[in-house]
Amino acid sequence: MDKSKGRVLVIDDALEMATAVVEYLRRHGFEAEAFDSGQAGIAGFRARPADAVLTDLRMKGTDGMDVLRAARELEPEIPVVIMTAFGAVESAVEAIQRGAYHYVTKPFKLDVVRVLLERAIGERSVRAENVALRRAVREAIPGGSLVGRSAGIRAVNELCRRVAGATTPVLVLGETGTGKELVARDIHADGPRRDAAFVAVNCAALPESLLESELFGHVRGSFTGATQTRRGLFVEANGGTLFLDEIGDMPLALQAKLLRVLETGEVRSLGSDGAQKTDVRIIAATHRDLVSDIRSGRFRQDLYFRLNVVPIRIPPLRERADDVPLLLEHFLRRGAQRFSQATSITFTPEAVALLVRYAWPGNVRQLENAVDRWLITSEGREIAAADVRALIAEWDTPEHPALPAEMLPLHAVEERYIAWVLDRVGGNKTRAAEILQIDPSTLYRRGRQRKS
Repeated sequence: MDKSKGRVLVIDDALEMATAVVEYLRRHGFEAEAFDSGQAGIAGFRARPADAVLTDLRMKGTDGMDVLRAARELEPEIPVVIMTAFGAVESAVEAIQRGAYHYVTKPFKLDVVRVLLERAIGERSVRAENVALRRAVREAIPGGSLVGRSAGIRAVNELCRRVAGATTPVLVLGETGTGKELVARDIHADGPRRDAAFVAVNCAALPESLLESELFGHVRGSFTGATQTRRGLFVEANGGTLFLDEIGDMPLALQAKLLRVLETGEVRSLGSDGAQKTDVRIIAATHRDLVSDIRSGRFRQDLYFRLNVVPIRIPPLRERADDVPLLLEHFLRRGAQRFSQATSITFTPEAVALLVRYAWPGNVRQLENAVDRWLITSEGREIAAADVRALIAEWDTPEHPALPAEMLPLHAVEERYIAWVLDRVGGNKTRAAEILQIDPSTLYRRGRQRKS
């Protein structure tokens, strides 16, 4: 007998309708059962859980909204598809805002419902497999995903373990490439929400309008291009963890809306008249100096206090140079699995010494990319000091910004040098200010003056 595509509960007070759907689904490989009321459907779900629920919206007594709420209380990840008449689409949209997977309007084609259920059950299965995989990886790599034995990394891993069981927000601080998302994933994987969703979004990667829709969701027709309703990442992460990467780059208007969600626990989609309760743990991360950003008006102080309940600072690689040999071994082992030509490649002691002494402005990510490059391009079995020097020279070849071909006023040379340093550290004004030995606010002030 072929494996079932999944168990589906079909709930409709028009029993003939529910029975017809059940018979169709059974012919197409599902295990399905019909119920003629919302109350009976909820009882059936309690007696034997299902992989998906297909329920009518408007029923006497216990309606589709009640079924949705009860099903998600019993199984938060269960996909619930709402059946509704054309005139009640607005109520179906409200159901999606409350966590329903999708809706179909009557009369509908049975093959449309079948494909929708197949997709919903498939996505749920993938999420469950990802959770199991993350758990297996977590058990295989005890002590945290950050590789290293330095005091700084041990302190980070220990703090991650201590805060994992709490529900308070965490603010992860560190330069670009230090592993902030790894820390967030460790906290999630060690905590009670490990079996729920971990959802990540880079606040610097999207324009303000798209970021707002991505976070809070929108209803169909709420703006140009909104051709279908979107739940938003807060709803998607309900019961789990939402990782807000590069929170320092979030526009001020969105900071205010995020603060409102954190204070009330309610999310209002764009174009919606109602709010939805969410239960999400927030982990935020940034490479910026938020205290300086508060002084300059770029970041809200009240939001900072909300997020900075438990700060975790990841030290840059230059502050834990003793971890470089361990990282090299780690990336070599992983590279041997990813690149067939990478087996048995090693580093000479002289090459390792050079890598330990290097400042690594791009931190662990830069080191990882360097190892991958050598593994792919190396024609021998050994990475020598000459190979390391060649790559470092490529990284560190300056364009002599302080010594231009033409003669310039001193302030122009200074501007060029500052721009060059900022480029070398990936735009990190805090790090640039450390190198230049000036206050970070000076760089922010210069930036505003150039824009004006």
